[in-house]
Amino acid sequence: MIDVAVVGASGYIGGELLRLLLDHREVRVGAAVSARLAGSRVDRVHPNLRGRTDLTFTDPDALGEHDVVFVAVGQTDGLELVPRLRRRATCLIDLGADFRLRDPDAYARYYGTAHTAPELLESFVPGLPETHRAELAGADAVSMPGCMAVASILALRPLAEAGVVAGPVTVDGRIGSSGSGVRAEQMNLHAERSGAMRLFAPAGHRHEAEIAQATGLTARMSATGVEAVRGAQVVCRVPVREPLGDKEVRRLYRDRYQDEPFVRIIAQRRGLYRLPEPKILSGTNYCDVGFAADPQTSTVVAVAALDNLVKGGAGGAVQCMNIRMGWPERLGLEFPGLHPV
Repeated sequence: MIDVAVVGASGYIGGELLRLLLDHREVRVGAAVSARLAGSRVDRVHPNLRGRTDLTFTDPDALGEHDVVFVAVGQTDGLELVPRLRRRATCLIDLGADFRLRDPDAYARYYGTAHTAPELLESFVPGLPETHRAELAGADAVSMPGCMAVASILALRPLAEAGVVAGPVTVDGRIGSSGSGVRAEQMNLHAERSGAMRLFAPAGHRHEAEIAQATGLTARMSATGVEAVRGAQVVCRVPVREPLGDKEVRRLYRDRYQDEPFVRIIAQRRGLYRLPEPKILSGTNYCDVGFAADPQTSTVVAVAALDNLVKGGAGGAVQCMNIRMGWPERLGLEFPGLHPV
């Protein structure tokens, strides 16, 4: 059994990490770190954990050494924190944005500030098992992609690898309110968000850089906040070199994902859930991917959905830990979701 710590444990992602890790048979949660709530009980802010743990939040300065440290803090907070914490962990898994991009110039362009630890960027392995499983097996530093980046990469990767993409792709992302974090600003108050479909990033969304880095494709991305708490969905319009039919596209996806434990191909002609739908993925570590081929315009519409807090965050991080420790990849992540919800 290994000892783990969660830094940023009072946030939504931190709470999901605690939920998954407390039920993981190979893990002992040694510390839940929060500067803001140090000394308070964890179940004060994560009521779903009542009766599951007596942990209290630890001040960051009191954090000792652990086998794995998960870091779930806001943008730019990791620039100072992550380099310091790397010395306290055999393996550090960062769920923030600061070590996702290997190019410091791209980071400055998309995040509006200079990267203060560019020498560390190359040492982080992207936390996406479907593309970096072999490297994760020996990784001491892992950087988790953003939730809509995960969905986009998994939607686009089979087409990119097959070499059928003819030009830039457009990505339309939709995200629930939990994607803004526990300390969201006024725009995410219920009174302001309820009933709204807020296009908060009409162009140049930050995940463009992650998609390009992982797939080699040029992506133009927009993002809309929708009236849901959990869930992310992306709709990617992909120009292809020659017309493709459904059978040809399905074969590309099947060949790429048939052995993946947490990617399911959903592209059906009948039923209520014919394409990936975030609603039925709440709480699960699955990413559902699907497509609609349009031979008339030589276009493929690629769709993916996931729970932004699980496969797009905490669950993906636990999956990476399982790989790093040589455990079964599904360990602690087998919840199948609920229906109806």
